Amino acid sequence: MFCFETKQLTVGYNGKPLIKDINIQLGKGKILTLIGPNGGGKSTVLKSITKHIKTLSGRMFIGEKPADALTNNDFAKTVSVLLTGKLKTELMTCYDVVASGRYPYTGLLGILSGNDKAQVQAAMEITDAWDLRGRDFSEVSDGQRQRVNLARAICQEPEIIVLDEPTSFLDVRYALELLQTLRDMADNRGITVIMSLHELNYAQKVSDFVCCVKGEYITRCGTPEEIFTRKIIAELYDLQGGEMSEWVLKTYTET
Repeated sequence: MFCFETKQLTVGYNGKPLIKDINIQLGKGKILTLIGPNGGGKSTVLKSITKHIKTLSGRMFIGEKPADALTNNDFAKTVSVLLTGKLKTELMTCYDVVASGRYPYTGLLGILSGNDKAQVQAAMEITDAWDLRGRDFSEVSDGQRQRVNLARAICQEPEIIVLDEPTSFLDVRYALELLQTLRDMADNRGITVIMSLHELNYAQKVSDFVCCVKGEYITRCGTPEEIFTRKIIAELYDLQGGEMSEWVLKTYTET
């Protein structure tokens, strides 16, 4: 059984298809990364998976259940989301932001139980953010903010985490730490990760599977070894020759 699956899924805006016939089958504890040129539709695919955008046709399954059969609360308990864009926090501490990940479990009053508080602390310790717990979220650095956001996602105890460009604006240290945390969660906790990345070297190292998003379709999907070839990367990014194109191909492909 797959943890996440789509069948002939079509996504877009205002009834107009952007990416058609998306077929993904992803097992528990695997990492899938979407790569491709800017504006190619990666974010649209992710926002459709997370129900931020209504899908146009096809089916999506979380485990054996159709995603549209899950209530919003049940979906939130199963799928955590870390999309681009800053949270509107207004005087919230980093602890408060992470604790908001427990809202699917706390009910309307949002009162944290002892177990909820333990989950918040555990998530912040996993992402090395516990020392930030009393700081104003709006005043921490981009790298620290991403660690807090990831802790919030972990705090939901999800089966799947969806992230849109999680390493954007991070220096190398914080980016590598975040990706290592995702890899550890997949390997040790069985959490399935679906994300987009611009950095091809990161996608090569952290992913179990890579999908190429360009034009109206996901053109290819496979292991990093299958995807990072000169032919596929050249086609995906329209590398037509020249010194820069050759440098990119030598840097990010095996053959």
